[in-house]
Amino acid sequence: MSLFRLSRALVGGLLGTLAAPTLLAAPAAVTNVATSATTSVPQAATTVNAAAEGEVIIVASLRRTPASKLAASAVVLDQTSLQAAGAQHFADAMAQVPNLNFAGASSRPRYFQVRGIGELEQYEGAPNPSVGFLVDGMDFSGLGMVATLFDVGQIEVLRGPQGARYGANALGGLIHVSSRAPEGSDTGEVSATLGTAGTYGAGAVYDLATGANSALRLGVQQQRSDGFRRNTLLGRNDTNGRNETTARARWQWTYDDEHQVDVTALHADLDNRYDAFAIDNTRTTLSDNPGRDAQRATGASLRVQLPGPGEAKWSLAAAHIDSASVHAYDGDWGNASSWAPYTYDYTYRANRDRQNTTFEARLESPELLDDRRFAWLVGAWHSQLREHISERSGGTYADPAYPDVFTSDFAGTSRYSANTTAVFGQVDAALPAGWQASLGLRRESRAADFVASDTTLSPTNTQSGGHLTLARPSDYGTLWLSASRGYKAGGVNPSPQLPARLREFGPESVRGLEMGWRRSSEDDRWQGEAVLFDLHRQHLQVRTNEQLVAGDPNTFVFFTDNAAHGHHRGLEASLRWRPIPELEAGIALGVLRAELTGVVRDGTALPTRDAPHAPRWQFATHVSWQNPAGFHARLDFTGMDAFYFGNVPERYRSRAYSLLGLQAGWRGEKLEAGVYVRNALNRQYAVRGFSFGNEPPDFAEKLYTQLGDPREGGMTLRWRF
Repeated sequence: MSLFRLSRALVGGLLGTLAAPTLLAAPAAVTNVATSATTSVPQAATTVNAAAEGEVIIVASLRRTPASKLAASAVVLDQTSLQAAGAQHFADAMAQVPNLNFAGASSRPRYFQVRGIGELEQYEGAPNPSVGFLVDGMDFSGLGMVATLFDVGQIEVLRGPQGARYGANALGGLIHVSSRAPEGSDTGEVSATLGTAGTYGAGAVYDLATGANSALRLGVQQQRSDGFRRNTLLGRNDTNGRNETTARARWQWTYDDEHQVDVTALHADLDNRYDAFAIDNTRTTLSDNPGRDAQRATGASLRVQLPGPGEAKWSLAAAHIDSASVHAYDGDWGNASSWAPYTYDYTYRANRDRQNTTFEARLESPELLDDRRFAWLVGAWHSQLREHISERSGGTYADPAYPDVFTSDFAGTSRYSANTTAVFGQVDAALPAGWQASLGLRRESRAADFVASDTTLSPTNTQSGGHLTLARPSDYGTLWLSASRGYKAGGVNPSPQLPARLREFGPESVRGLEMGWRRSSEDDRWQGEAVLFDLHRQHLQVRTNEQLVAGDPNTFVFFTDNAAHGHHRGLEASLRWRPIPELEAGIALGVLRAELTGVVRDGTALPTRDAPHAPRWQFATHVSWQNPAGFHARLDFTGMDAFYFGNVPERYRSRAYSLLGLQAGWRGEKLEAGVYVRNALNRQYAVRGFSFGNEPPDFAEKLYTQLGDPREGGMTLRWRF
């Protein structure tokens, strides 16, 4: 890969200057691009909307930046793209973003992997996410269930280390969900959905003016589904069902460009059941104690913009969330008849309560313009996080050939609190020969307390991250080069079952190089992007597992350990073409090689191997047609390569798969009707897998998988008034 070598030669030496980095990209040339660096297929739709309705603004970057000026790896899914996918939840639209994956083992995705970096699960211990997840500035990292798409305006996925933007919570990337802003139009909308698997839902939105300079938008939706499983023991279709309610409110006040207030409130109640694993790896379950996977969250955020000294402006932000989650499952996935003549019955339940409050203040100059050769930004950020987890697991195993009965009963609690403070800054400068540069730095200090049944720790650490980016716009497109550094704090494995050597793990860091190029035609009929990236992870934190006691599935414990090195490199490219105004076609491709080296088990270094949930290729294609009379249709075809379910020594992998989605309908001035089909070819594919002994009497190791949803169809109606 000669381009990698060129990128390293040009910017590799700059990494040493990043003692406390923070990454913000230098502005690129203004083009009709929804994002820069790595535009995916859905971004083309954003481009069309941006031209008609105004520039798309990237709010997840350190400086709120027009999408056409952001020189960084980012993907935007706009409202049109999300509706085109027939999506209810972010899980339904994720396939449109190559090099983004998620780990199942829950009713909705909680844990994400960006370019192969991210957690697989974290049901115990201190929260320590690698991929940040924000909803209107509220931090739900590791709590991704709340990502319903009702009245969402856009989703931004920033790929790569975001050390300057969000510090330790964004080692691999950052996902930001933005609700729709009010327009003061005194209009409303009601919607209804009816589909297979007992799917039905209804929602309502009203947008109104609340004064000469202010507007309010209110919305509420509820949607239900049977959950695509049947429990034959209980004779029910709803033991894996979904019952999801979302309410949003957003108020904006704008006096002028310098005085603005934005207030957002969210209440999400996902009261979902969980009965997803079957002994024979089908969608037919036999559990006598079906589980629950629920989250109830309430949050609010405030953003205020005020004039500062000279031409500078203040941006003040605060956010708070209160989340209560339940994750419970049948530990043996069977019943008395399944295991007769043996007695074998286990259950697990964990309750997680989290409160998180964040504050941020920044002072920034105007951005670079033709007559402004220098721009700057400085700020401070503080977070107060409190979390309480209570776990209970246990059960009974008995063999009729032996008199002894094996019984286990574990109950444990843990409390975690952390106060984190960071200072950050960024400078942008226009250089000779048309180049532009951006340097961002962040320094973050955390003081934490963790208390479990037999563990009390008060770790403190100070870490640094950032970026240096060079961009060169020209008639042949925009070229940019960037070097970045991200970081992540160490932590603790609280399980008292683990030996002392596994109770703690250390911090992790990543150094990244990226080269990108983008070009679009003057008439915006086509647009192409490509980016190469090279990431080196040091002391990377890997999630592994071990069954400590044969015959007891609840001693199948997960823990985090440090490996020596990780090397993630690859390509992200996309092309969008509009041959005629009514027709658009696009393709996005992600190629990834994510290797882990130096994972140690029982004192022995294990072989180098691909990271879990890191497929070597992913693609997303679409063809859409829009008739001036209002008729429209869209075809989405997405797929990914096989991936390992866990870290070494886990040897099991998924199978490569592809999914076909179809949508057609009609849009009028007030009425809109459509039909959709997801997974139209009814492919069977796995989103999570575990290998362990779960079947008496010999408890031989076997792979158990959670399957993705089968074919699903439905219809939607919307009426605007």
